[in-house]
Amino acid sequence: MTLFDSALLNIFFNVLILVFAIGLLWKGADELVESASRIAATFGVSDLVIGLTVVAFGTSAPEFAVTLNASFNGQPDISVGNIVGSNIFNLGFILGSVAIIKTIHATRKLVYRDGIFMILVTFLLLAIFYDLKLERWEGICLFSLLLGYLAFLFINKEPIDNDDLHSISATWKDAIILPVTIGVVVLGGHLLVESASFLARTAGISEWVIAVTIVAAGTSAPEMATSLSAVLKGRHGMSAGNLIGSDLFNILGVLGVAGMVNPLPVNPEALGSLAMLSGMVILVVIFLRTGWKLTRIEGIILFTIGLARWIFDFMK
Repeated sequence: MTLFDSALLNIFFNVLILVFAIGLLWKGADELVESASRIAATFGVSDLVIGLTVVAFGTSAPEFAVTLNASFNGQPDISVGNIVGSNIFNLGFILGSVAIIKTIHATRKLVYRDGIFMILVTFLLLAIFYDLKLERWEGICLFSLLLGYLAFLFINKEPIDNDDLHSISATWKDAIILPVTIGVVVLGGHLLVESASFLARTAGISEWVIAVTIVAAGTSAPEMATSLSAVLKGRHGMSAGNLIGSDLFNILGVLGVAGMVNPLPVNPEALGSLAMLSGMVILVVIFLRTGWKLTRIEGIILFTIGLARWIFDFMK
């Protein structure tokens, strides 16, 4: 086989795309955090609220695109597997990795308001999936919960932190920078999914395993880039809020809309994965509450759980 064989060229080309996608993710996430922080200070809301809403919505766009497209195309396994897999990846690999690199500090509202709400939402989804289908009215209920949660956040916004009071105020340029950087991050995630999926298929990995691992990880890449960039800049609320907010958007928003568009049958395997997700959500909230921070040791535990899940899926 030579370098000019089409198969080898395709592999080489997709590796280049993979590297380019990672570059887009990191640069886009860096500018996204800066712009979102300025906007948060200007409008008098905390980094946590911005992370839970605007940033979380933007970084969840890949999950929304993949899941909705799969729902339209009658691929329920990918629709459900992508969301459950992405949420496990967010709480295991991403939150664990970020904590390993730098301790994440938590607040009472992050734990008692957003953390508890995330636990309730995850168990609600487990109850909905128990009959192995997502009905249209259940999708409407999920999406309605999201709208109520967002309204509550903005009506009962907490005072911004002292550090935020000294942030540079946003300018008209941020009205352009924020959506553009979200677009760059989403594009990076899309290219990563496409190239990684091609390489996985070339290696003989099945479609189901790709959906719950490669696609789930790829669509979670924006969350990884944004959360790590935020915590390195000392924006702990935005870092943790982005991950919790993304998980909530994935369940309430993405699956809610997918169920409203097209009722979905649920693969029995999803119940096991969702039960694991429920356990991970509880563990994360406990970790955040102990000492009001997520330490390096706790990050290693979460990362190990995420890694074990990946190995288990690939061995199926």
